[in-house]
Amino acid sequence: MKRRSFLAAAAPLPLWACSAASESAAHITGGFTGIQVERGHQLRDSTAWLTPAVTRRTHTVIAGGGVAGLAAAQALRLRGQDDFALLELEDSAGGNARGGTVGGMACPLGAHYLPLPSDDAPEVQDLLEELGLRQRVAGRWQYDERHLCHSPQERLFFNGTWQDGLLPVQGVGESTLAQYRRFAALVEQARQSAKWTIPIRNRPLAQVQRALAAMTFIAYLEQHGLTDPHLRWYLDYCCRDDYGAGIATVSAWAGVHYFASRHGFHAPGTESVEREGLLTWPEGNAWLTRRLAAPLGDRLRTGCVVLRVAQGRYGVEVDAFNTATQQVERWQAQQAIVALPIFIAARVVEGAPEFLRQAAERVVYAPWLVANLQLREPLRDRPGAAPSWDNVIYGETGGTQGLGYVDAMHQSLQPVPGATVLTHYRALGDVPGGPAAGRRQLLAQPWTHWRDTLLAELAAAHPDLPAKATRLELTRYGHAMAIPVPSNSGQIGLWPLQNMREQLSKKEQLSLAHGRLRFAHSDWAGYSIFEEAFTLGHWAGA
Repeated sequence: MKRRSFLAAAAPLPLWACSAASESAAHITGGFTGIQVERGHQLRDSTAWLTPAVTRRTHTVIAGGGVAGLAAAQALRLRGQDDFALLELEDSAGGNARGGTVGGMACPLGAHYLPLPSDDAPEVQDLLEELGLRQRVAGRWQYDERHLCHSPQERLFFNGTWQDGLLPVQGVGESTLAQYRRFAALVEQARQSAKWTIPIRNRPLAQVQRALAAMTFIAYLEQHGLTDPHLRWYLDYCCRDDYGAGIATVSAWAGVHYFASRHGFHAPGTESVEREGLLTWPEGNAWLTRRLAAPLGDRLRTGCVVLRVAQGRYGVEVDAFNTATQQVERWQAQQAIVALPIFIAARVVEGAPEFLRQAAERVVYAPWLVANLQLREPLRDRPGAAPSWDNVIYGETGGTQGLGYVDAMHQSLQPVPGATVLTHYRALGDVPGGPAAGRRQLLAQPWTHWRDTLLAELAAAHPDLPAKATRLELTRYGHAMAIPVPSNSGQIGLWPLQNMREQLSKKEQLSLAHGRLRFAHSDWAGYSIFEEAFTLGHWAGA
């Protein structure tokens, strides 16, 4: 979930910094929360299951209650199909877009914002209209300003001071500015030569896009002589923020798509361009997923670990372990929507279709850590730009690996700053040894390790932070999102490869269907954002 939807230090902080942080942080309570890691590992580690203790029947079973599963449930309801059950592993639905509270203050456990969708995402636009977030006034769409990110939106701690925006500009030289302009021109050239959309909708790629999909982003930058360290830091940050891995890992298509599918890249000094609008809430995108889950009632079954999905001539069977009753339940239905991550879907679907097995072999996942840090009072601020919603600390590419923090109380209308929760993000997709090593590190390190690491990092901009912090709650995602890595086939996403598509009907190609099964998850798009997950879920349930 990139911080939207959804890197532990590749170069660790000095031991003295972590030691100092540890000594000054002994008063901070905390621990891991939000994810029941053992439930997922129960599926991974077990080879046999008990005979189902109970059999239930429904028309449609939805396996997985993330954004895609919730979107599928909504689509079923909209077409009058209310006979369904949604099975979710965690104790609440939402996947990487869930929320929590620390010290009574709402905060995100994952994805925390949604850019205003373009006309390429009509399903998302319709959802926002249904939820009252936008309405047509005098022929124009207007968004409820209470839910738009308040100004100031973002700032960067660079050269000892805070500057507005995240692109390093304070005191940079002409050679850096020239490279900014060069990259801006390349992005505009790409926008003119191909269609770049969110969601990607499995459209055929233009030749330029196929070429970009086959190489890393850093190779593309080298190819065009873009070597400036400030530009590379910014692009690396953007990729880690959206994709969970940096410019040396993601494809050039992903790097260009980040800008070309939105409002381009604008170098300092060019014509002023309005900053991209976005929706955000203290609890992050849980504001959306809770409203998608609310109408489901007892059709939403939480604490259910899906173990097996099998289809026959007359229907499907879905076996799930109910963590409350400690029993296996069997669901019999006419059809199933498999809204699970691809690596799990390939494990639980009996007789998995070839396109699912191939996708499971190709997908690479980024681990993530989300840290919610409670402060008893506001931080003293350095000179420069005012405290913002998104606050990032500059570091050399491959050095400081945190992605900064967002202030959960930024949307508050309180006239005087007070206690708050800072939500800090770290993507571990680029650690030495790759994502698998990142997952091991995520599980092996005690919570105090992450406390000391992030305090040492954030104290560079906020020396008073350790003394004012009172509690830290950490959420670990071992397989947070698919990383859009280069593809030898020159395609994006994990849809069936071209040689497989000839074996599927047109309907199966569009809806990722296989017999009585339909598949829906942001993994299929090859990267994880709300728009992709919601659209694929909507298609599966429509």
